[in-house]
Amino acid sequence: MGFSQLVLTLVVVFIAVVAGGITVLFFARRFGFGGAAQRGHADPAASAVPARSAASATAEQADRELAVTSVPTVETAESVPDPEAEAAARPAVERLLSDARTEAAAITEDAKRKARDELADAREEARRTIQRELGERTDSIRRLQTELERRESRATDREQRLDTQANRMEQRGHELAETEAAAAVRETDLASRELAADEAEAARTAELERVAGLTVEDAKAELIKHIETQAKRDAALLVRDIEAEARTNGEQRARSIVVDSIQRVASEQTAESVVAVLHLPGDEMKGRIIGREGRNIRAYESVTGVNLIIDDTPEAVLLSCFDPVRREIGRITLEKLVLDGRIHPHRIEEVYEQSKAEVEQLCQRAGEDALVDVGITDVHPELVTLLGRLRYRTSYGQNVLKHLVETAHIAAHMAAEIGVDPMNVKRGAFLHDIGKALTHEVEGSHALIGADLARKFGEHEDVVHAIEAHHNEVHPHSIEAVLTQAADSCSGGRPGARRESLEAYVKRLERIEEMAAEKDGVEKVFAMQAGREVRVMVSPDAIDDIAAGMLARDLAKQIEEELTYPGQIRVTVVRESRASEIAR
Repeated sequence: MGFSQLVLTLVVVFIAVVAGGITVLFFARRFGFGGAAQRGHADPAASAVPARSAASATAEQADRELAVTSVPTVETAESVPDPEAEAAARPAVERLLSDARTEAAAITEDAKRKARDELADAREEARRTIQRELGERTDSIRRLQTELERRESRATDREQRLDTQANRMEQRGHELAETEAAAAVRETDLASRELAADEAEAARTAELERVAGLTVEDAKAELIKHIETQAKRDAALLVRDIEAEARTNGEQRARSIVVDSIQRVASEQTAESVVAVLHLPGDEMKGRIIGREGRNIRAYESVTGVNLIIDDTPEAVLLSCFDPVRREIGRITLEKLVLDGRIHPHRIEEVYEQSKAEVEQLCQRAGEDALVDVGITDVHPELVTLLGRLRYRTSYGQNVLKHLVETAHIAAHMAAEIGVDPMNVKRGAFLHDIGKALTHEVEGSHALIGADLARKFGEHEDVVHAIEAHHNEVHPHSIEAVLTQAADSCSGGRPGARRESLEAYVKRLERIEEMAAEKDGVEKVFAMQAGREVRVMVSPDAIDDIAAGMLARDLAKQIEEELTYPGQIRVTVVRESRASEIAR
């Protein structure tokens, strides 16, 4: 409790005392007491209560003032006082006045006591607060003094270190100045020596030119030519030794890996063409297919885009189209029309739409079956659709989708043989020709198109690199890419896997012989084993053993860069020296 609460208590006490006095005066006037009687009894009350408080005196003063103002009204209302009523009410009034004074004194004393207690408590609280704040301030001052001493100590240490460093730097500066002076003296000496050496070198060079009869440039060119020739010869010897060692150690291992991988993959040989044959139940069906004035066959060819060839072949017609998907749609359409029997332009359009949807479902199912066959499941649905479209795509007569499955198996077997995780290798080999599904829609190499597709649909970067590097558009730098190239070559190069047209085959052989015949020292060139081996006969006088190896390597590299062919081509350079004599 504070000072304001103490004052409020005193005011409440004062109001209570005044209210009690007013109540007493009201009863006194109500029963007819006059101001004289009240004053006549004032002294005995004063003598009876000699120690009344200031609050009682204030109450009596208020009683007197109220009595003076109220007497005329009472006397006016009652002109003749009633002695009996006054005598009967006087003890009650006196008792009320006595109780009011006693209560006022008790309240005043209690208020004073509470005020003294509150004051003592406030002083004690203030003393504790001052002591606590004084202690906190003392601790804070002590901490600040400690921190100040620590910082002063650190500043002193730092100043000492700086002084030490400054002394060291000054000493080093003196040493550097002495070193620079010595270096200047040495530089002057070296300049004079270099001048003398240049003069001596010029004199020696002039003497050598006079003796040898060659200028410096001529001698330098001859020396460089000699060194270059010797370096090429040494490099060729080194390459030959390295290749011989690599063949000895690696060829047998590689052959066993490749042969084992191919033997474990049993793939069927396919011979795709641009012509499909549809057998008819009878020759009379040919007339219904042609229609009146040829309207049915014209409608069929315009809707499907497939050429329908009807000749003298009994109970069969030929369907010709370079696009295998359109050819398959046309074949299914014509087969359904023949089975249904209703052949007219409107029916042809209806059956064509049904066959087109059926072929799309077949493509989707073919992609899913291929994924199950190679054991890959988490492939984007768009890639699955594109894979299914490869069911009707061929490369040199080989079905591309079957080629992908075969390549994936071969690559997985090779990876397992050399201790590499086969999953990424199998995935890259399986998707390496995915770009062929869009080669007629997007410009560019199918390897780069396939890499962009794989990257777009979230394939791993190793798989993307294996796709884009399998034809060396990008240099392969991972084991997955190298194994994909090897598996692709094994699948496409095995006997019976691929074929090409006779015209392209003849042109390729002629170009190989031309490239070999253009080399210096070549006498004869023979393309053997259906163009898979080239034998080059060279003159033994113009070409030595080392140059023969370099010629074979250069010719193989030129064939790789300029020609497109399935499988691989072996280049063999033959150098033969014969000596004959006649015995007579």
